[in-house]
Amino acid sequence: MMNRAIVVGVDGSKAARSALAWAAEDAVRASLPLRIVHVREPWAAEHPLTASSGKETLTERCNLLLDAAAEQARTLAPGTQISTALVTGAVMERLRSESEAAETLVVGSRGLGGYTGLVVGSVALGLAGHTDSPLVVVRVLPREERGEIVVGYDGSPDADRAMAYALHQATVRTTRVRVLYGRRYPVLAPHPAGYGPIPVDEAAEIGRRLAPWRDKYSEVELVESIVPGHPVPALVEASKAADLVVVGSRGRGGFTAAVLGSVSHGVLHRARCPVAVIGTPRRRP
Repeated sequence: MMNRAIVVGVDGSKAARSALAWAAEDAVRASLPLRIVHVREPWAAEHPLTASSGKETLTERCNLLLDAAAEQARTLAPGTQISTALVTGAVMERLRSESEAAETLVVGSRGLGGYTGLVVGSVALGLAGHTDSPLVVVRVLPREERGEIVVGYDGSPDADRAMAYALHQATVRTTRVRVLYGRRYPVLAPHPAGYGPIPVDEAAEIGRRLAPWRDKYSEVELVESIVPGHPVPALVEASKAADLVVVGSRGRGGFTAAVLGSVSHGVLHRARCPVAVIGTPRRRP
């Protein structure tokens, strides 16, 4: 069976170039192929008014974009197997389809054509929680390696998948993992009836849940931090000194019908480093 590829979506935007750089470096770390994808929307005109010459078609422009991306990738990841693909369809739908056979799907936080005031665009938000592979959203890249991966953890199934991804990344990067957990209740506050099980010593509970991960990844330094209140501010603050923040697409506190929870949504909008969103795979061919 062929190795799954690191797949990155490109559109010529600054964020997409940062996403390509992250994807190329990750392909090197994981010794995996890199697949560069540009989605051409079917309703776009073949001869756009913005073409630089009467002979330049949209297809030609798309191919030039892919060629430039491949050249950038070859510079960043020499020796890596690199392929490009020009696909036609709705951007989110085609990228979701790409995730079915991907090891990781990487996109920029905001592409061309979006409102300039937005930090995270509709494509990145629309993909989060809907991909079969981990989704990495890149807005800015740290100027240098910081030596830490931060993962939000609450004991939910998606959080366990996020933990596995964070520890894998830490292994190939030879870096440590900081586990952030938001305390659900003030320590001395009475239990709010009707809002879940009576809280016990959460530090001991989280320590118990993390013990198997420590055993499995004994070579990775694992640091625990329990913070009061909602975890988003703590994750955002930690992102300033992190290479990557990893979150589950939905944790324990959200409505069961919500695909993207408040934590992952908040971190995507405010993090100061790339963010990996890990959900429940629907199907893996």
